[in-house]
Amino acid sequence: MTAREKVTITGFDKRVKSYMKVRNSVKDRLPKLSKDSTPEQIESYRKSFEEQLRARRMGAKSGELFRAGVAAYIRKTLRTEFQGKDRAELRDIVFDEETGGVLLRVNYPYPEKKEFTEMPATLLAKLPQVPKELRFRFVGKNLLLVDRDNNLIIDYMVDALP
Repeated sequence: MTAREKVTITGFDKRVKSYMKVRNSVKDRLPKLSKDSTPEQIESYRKSFEEQLRARRMGAKSGELFRAGVAAYIRKTLRTEFQGKDRAELRDIVFDEETGGVLLRVNYPYPEKKEFTEMPATLLAKLPQVPKELRFRFVGKNLLLVDRDNNLIIDYMVDALP
């Protein structure tokens, strides 16, 4: 990794931490779930979390976390890591999932009825690290950053896959 790439990743990390501060401040104000919470209570909590976080992030748009430098770094990493047979296998996995029709909109939930394409562990190790509350997901050739607890799309980048 070059010095410029390190600066780029550091900037991405700062933006992710900024999101996490907002996220955690919203979560801290929600009523706590008990171990005996019903599915309805859990769904109500998730929905409330989503709505309050969306309100706090009103005006959020694509590219706030995946700025040009980090997007270029991720595309380069994907191109480097997935060549030949590996690239074909990754594309088969990504395009085999039922993610068609997922609208790429920041601050909106990833549809519950749509599948998530799991990110290969070898690739996760090469990408910028994100907190456990967030996850990278593919929708077609696009890469999303999604909140695990409320399914909000935090950011996305188009044409991430080679």
